[in-house]
Amino acid sequence: MAQRVEQLELPAHVRLVAVSKTFPAAAIRAAYAAGLRDFGENKIQEAIAKQADLTDLPDITWHFIGHLQTNKARKALQHFDWIHSVDSLKLARRLDQIAAELSRSPICCLQVKLLADANKHGLTESELWQALPDLAQLSHLKLEGIMAIPPYGLLLPQTQSFFERAYALGQSLANHQETPLPIHHFSMGMSQDFPLAIAAGSNIIRLGTTLFGSRT
Repeated sequence: MAQRVEQLELPAHVRLVAVSKTFPAAAIRAAYAAGLRDFGENKIQEAIAKQADLTDLPDITWHFIGHLQTNKARKALQHFDWIHSVDSLKLARRLDQIAAELSRSPICCLQVKLLADANKHGLTESELWQALPDLAQLSHLKLEGIMAIPPYGLLLPQTQSFFERAYALGQSLANHQETPLPIHHFSMGMSQDFPLAIAAGSNIIRLGTTLFGSRT
């Protein structure tokens, strides 16, 4: 594991989230021993079980990266420091309401869907701009990021263009004159495309297979 991490040679500004979904707590321990502290899970119950096994590692930062249903928002806020997949205004409002009740202020990324993709959730550009005034009013979430996953099957130049477009969208939101959002996190790039994402401006990459190997 340590050798895999060293071989990545990531720029200093890029945060590496180890996507530990489906891998056991022992794999997280190995990654922790190699110096990693950020771990991404996409199923709440699976994550809670691992967290219970890893209470002796208190400086882990947990990232929720999967599709989040509104009825699971409370558990997500109780067990995760970051939520990368805020994919609707409805979910954002629910998270904000519960965050107020729990006195929590999680860092959140707005998941965007820039190209038609039946397999992906997310706000389209038009939906995001329409929701912006309401999103800017949410006071308990730190809406500071953009999360983008390109559709499968794109050519490399298309993938590069997708990431560049997502980065530009985040910059536009941050610079909006009336209702800006403090977007400065760009959660873009996975094992198959992270160099393209970093070149486009990503400063958070989510790697699973590259670190842990193939999933069964």
